[in-house]
Amino acid sequence: MQNFKSGRYISQKHYKSFQPTEINRQLFIDNMEVLSLLSEADRELGRLDMYSNYIPNVDLFISMHVLKEATQSSKIEGTQTKLDEALLDREDLPPEKRDDWEEVQNYIKAMEWAINELKSLPFSSRLIKGIHRVLLQGVRGAKKQPGQFRKSQNWIGGATINDAVFIPPAHTSVPDLMSDIEKFIYNEKIFVPELLKIGLIHYQFETIHPFLDGNGRVGRLIIPLYLVSKGILQKPILYLSDFFERNRNLYYDNLMVVREKNNLSQWLKFFLVGVIETSKNGIRTFDNILQLQKRVDSEIQKMGSRAINAKKVLNYLYNKPLINAAKVSEVTGISMPSSYKLISDLEKIRVLKEITGGQRSRMYVFEDYLNIFK
Repeated sequence: MQNFKSGRYISQKHYKSFQPTEINRQLFIDNMEVLSLLSEADRELGRLDMYSNYIPNVDLFISMHVLKEATQSSKIEGTQTKLDEALLDREDLPPEKRDDWEEVQNYIKAMEWAINELKSLPFSSRLIKGIHRVLLQGVRGAKKQPGQFRKSQNWIGGATINDAVFIPPAHTSVPDLMSDIEKFIYNEKIFVPELLKIGLIHYQFETIHPFLDGNGRVGRLIIPLYLVSKGILQKPILYLSDFFERNRNLYYDNLMVVREKNNLSQWLKFFLVGVIETSKNGIRTFDNILQLQKRVDSEIQKMGSRAINAKKVLNYLYNKPLINAAKVSEVTGISMPSSYKLISDLEKIRVLKEITGGQRSRMYVFEDYLNIFK
């Protein structure tokens, strides 16, 4: 990729914006480190995807993967909602934490909306705009043109445009640059391995910064969505935000090194390491879930006539590992006294743990399961 040119700076009166080169062209990969990492990333991603078929009711567990992704992706943008806080209802949080909570919930809604839309809508600017609209609905960025490409200049870092770390292209070029990404995705005359393709698409999207707000979250969301749309993954189970958050400075530095030094190979190496590490972590997570499932199922089988209702509660907990007696009653259809008795039984086998410490409005967590995602 020695001949890759990322773009050029263009003078805009009192500042210079970066105009990226269009990416809809054949890329020639001559870096053996990139190719070696690509081979390993393909293997690990294939192993991770295998779990989509291997684990019964895998959709129950994906919701927790999405929840973790939502908290980590939002954390990169400064949102401070923790994983266990994200499980609570809005009214159960202090008022000062509710705005951050809303942003995390919108991330989850955006992912669910996009996965459903992919059944009938191709991966496209239209899909990306829809994700953005859901992401910003009713939260702090609600007045920043949700679902629309920006119509003014934005910048990254710095209090003003004059001390910005990076200034994306002028808004007038955003539609053409986003159209170029679409052409690159569906161009059958060029061959670029899909993982390198989405790595380049993510870089280009973040460089264009097509929205006034929410670019980082949308850019991270499109990674698993692209892989699902291309059939690389059957389910959205690869989430890189945790890797990007833990290596935040490297993430930004490696994006900038493409823009400043045309060094696309360095960014792709970082991206592929992220895919490898995240895939391995995902595999460990699913292995730990299977082991926990085996232990808990064995204990529940000993509960006799209460086993059926216990299993209903357990299925709810795999989707959302926080519950109270009223929800147990709703899930199982049993009375409140019977719900408390069932909760007591589930406490004895270490499925539930009381976390509120009070006599009223008690909440219970499936702690062993939640800890897998922490």
